Amino acid sequence: MVAVARPRVEIRAMRREDLAAVSAMETASYEFPWSSGIFSDCLKAGHPCWVLCSDGELAGYGILSVAAGEAHVLNLCIGPDWRGQGLGRHLLGRLLDVARWSGAERVFLEVRPSNPVAQQLYESIGFRQIGRRPRYYPAQGGREDAIVMALDREPASP
Repeated sequence: MVAVARPRVEIRAMRREDLAAVSAMETASYEFPWSSGIFSDCLKAGHPCWVLCSDGELAGYGILSVAAGEAHVLNLCIGPDWRGQGLGRHLLGRLLDVARWSGAERVFLEVRPSNPVAQQLYESIGFRQIGRRPRYYPAQGGREDAIVMALDREPASP
């Protein structure tokens, strides 16, 4: 039996020098991507912004907003070349840890109905649909609803 080397995975805080790669990954991943300015603004605003690297290469990123005992997953993306390896689950776990460490008892996110892979990931972790936002996302030929999901968490002990 031949041993297959597992990639070395690192999750670290996003840095300004990551913005070009993050923006390129966003553009490669979505039909209606965030602009590089939005990512820059998230860093400036102090949102928890994280990147996941696999064997030293940027493989994904996640951005969280935390306030008043709640957190919101603003963006979570694994690049096309790294999907299907459990990296999204790993990165989402870090975002949920950060939310808990920040005192958030509930975490929210929106997901497109046309993204069943992401929906399955979120549901497998315990997120449940709590509503819909009509015409929330831009889409070809119009707008697409957002499924609003929430996860109730225990805050970290002080």
